[in-house]
Amino acid sequence: MKVPACRTLRLILGDQLNSSHSWYAAPDPDVLYVLAELRQEVSYARHHVQKVAAFFLAMRQFAEALEKAGHRVLYLDLDQSTSFSNLPSLLRALISASAAVRFEFQRPDEHRLLLQLETLVADLDVASECVDSEHFLLPFEDIAGEFERGKARRMEHFYRKMRRRHHVLIDAEGGPEGGRWNYDVENRKRLPERQQLPPVLKLENPAREIYQHIAQHAVDVVGHESGDTIEWPINRQQSLALLSHFTEHALPLFGAYQDAMSERDWLLFHSRLSFSLNTKQLSPAEVIEAALAAARARPGAISMASLEGFIRQILGWREYMRGVYWANMPEYAKLNALGHDRPLPEYYWTGETDMACMRHAIGQSLKHAYAHHIQRLMVTGNFALLAGIDPNEVDAWYLGIYIDAVEWVEMPNTRGMSQFADGGIIASKPYCSSGNYINKMGSYCGSCRYRVKERSGEDACPFNSLYWHFMHRHREAFERNPRIGMVYRTWDRMDETVRAAVIATAEERLASIGQL
Repeated sequence: MKVPACRTLRLILGDQLNSSHSWYAAPDPDVLYVLAELRQEVSYARHHVQKVAAFFLAMRQFAEALEKAGHRVLYLDLDQSTSFSNLPSLLRALISASAAVRFEFQRPDEHRLLLQLETLVADLDVASECVDSEHFLLPFEDIAGEFERGKARRMEHFYRKMRRRHHVLIDAEGGPEGGRWNYDVENRKRLPERQQLPPVLKLENPAREIYQHIAQHAVDVVGHESGDTIEWPINRQQSLALLSHFTEHALPLFGAYQDAMSERDWLLFHSRLSFSLNTKQLSPAEVIEAALAAARARPGAISMASLEGFIRQILGWREYMRGVYWANMPEYAKLNALGHDRPLPEYYWTGETDMACMRHAIGQSLKHAYAHHIQRLMVTGNFALLAGIDPNEVDAWYLGIYIDAVEWVEMPNTRGMSQFADGGIIASKPYCSSGNYINKMGSYCGSCRYRVKERSGEDACPFNSLYWHFMHRHREAFERNPRIGMVYRTWDRMDETVRAAVIATAEERLASIGQL
């Protein structure tokens, strides 16, 4: 491996593909940028093969763009980096070989990487500097003032503050534009069978070579390859095209159907922008501005429910999850408030289950490395919560299988919002339901081997008995919760024989959880 000489070595991680960063204002012949495909990054979790491929392709495209802009770049693929056990060992070798007198890096968004780099620079005999990634709307130094370790900070309060801070959908008096802060109640419609879906922007990035490269290095992956091309944006131009396509074709009805589930299509009205955002090919500010501009350009075409519902995900939820993560790490990664310890069923890796909703959500995830937020929260996450699956295993699955999963956003969504393992730091109640909610929002139940209206017996929907079993076994924790306490009044009004049958069915389901 030939390493060019330089005075300053700058590291660019795979999720730091921000072409607008101040580092790149002007080429500097004394600076060498390094991007590397690393064994540690493909092995700390069992990743979807499309996720590994998309990250590598995006990194390669970014390196090429930097070189075309006149910057000096060293790109190391797996062939060149495979002899290094981890990132610090690679960087020590590069600093020595380049004779660099200075090392710089952008603050990583994952705790494990920050710890690695902070440990490294403490031991280096060259000058070093950590700079901001210049991406998020809440500066890192402000997180501690907004989030307190171990304490609940409700997203809605944070979101309203961020709206005011960035003057997004705020009227002249400082209140919410349209008169309401939140249109969530209008974001829960079931998709009509005859509802026309927006066209899909085709992205056909050549992928056969990168798939072969991954296989040659025996990377342990999950999921299906996507043929000879990959459908995810791997450069800024494609990301901008996807953003424009979404605001024109899908945003008008995004709000109404953002919670809907359907077997008709894997995207529905969702944007497919999460990978671009989480690799920093797009900034949250420009995504929000694009949505606002689209609404201004087409008065009446994009409802406030769609506009606010989309912006809430970017300005509210995404920034909120980052705040919770950094305020509570590293302890957050070990939280298991409900004491769940069952192993993750094998069908999470294969999709081979008789439960139609699980089969579709998992199958879609294996095929596309993607499922939208309700499929993640109220199908696969809901089932794992009701079944008492170890949150460590649930965490690892979500982190690996989804193309947009980087730990800072995945972990609080999974361990906090989905599994209630943080004991309420994020959610004021566990997000779980019986089969009725899935039937209300999706089209799965009609073709399912199980019957969604039945709570007990061999043919009953597993979600039904598991829901009541979950509530029953955690009664002490949730009975006085004002948001779900009424569930116990419903349970107590049931005939004793009905309750016994439900519990018995749930116990049978739990005993054979891997065969459902």
